[in-house]
Amino acid sequence: MDLEKLRSALDGQLVALDEPPYDGPASALPGALVDAVLAAYDRGLRPERDAARQAVRLLLDRLTAAAPGRTVEVRVPPYAAVQAIAGPRHTRGTPPNVVEMDGRTWISLALGRMTWDEAMAKGLISASGSRADLSAHLPL
Repeated sequence: MDLEKLRSALDGQLVALDEPPYDGPASALPGALVDAVLAAYDRGLRPERDAARQAVRLLLDRLTAAAPGRTVEVRVPPYAAVQAIAGPRHTRGTPPNVVEMDGRTWISLALGRMTWDEAMAKGLISASGSRADLSAHLPL
C-alpha cells in the first residue's frame, strides 16, 4: 500500500467535497479514504476517480486477505478485479464464477451498508457460477 498515493487520492476527494486536507495519522489513511468516497456518494456526487479506485482496491484487498483463493473473480470495473475464495483453481479463459458490480455497490457491501440479498434484489450485482455468492464473506 503506497501511503503517498492514498494521501493524494484522499486529499483530492476532500478538496472536491470542500473539506480541508487530511491531517490524521498515516495508519488511518485507508479508512479516511473510504469514508471520503462514501461521503461523495452520500451527497449525490461522483467520487474522484483516483479516490474511488483506491477505495475499491483497498476493500478488494481485504476480501482476498479474508477469503484467499482463485475460485471466484470479483470485478469492479473500471477500477479493479481480483480472484478470491478457496476452491477449484481457475487457470485459463473466462472463470466459471464471476461477480461484477459498480464501485458504490462494492463499497456498500464491503462495509455492511447493504446486504448481498438487497443488492441482488435491486439488480446491482451480476453473478454467474455455482460459487458466485459472496454473502458469507461480507461485510469485511
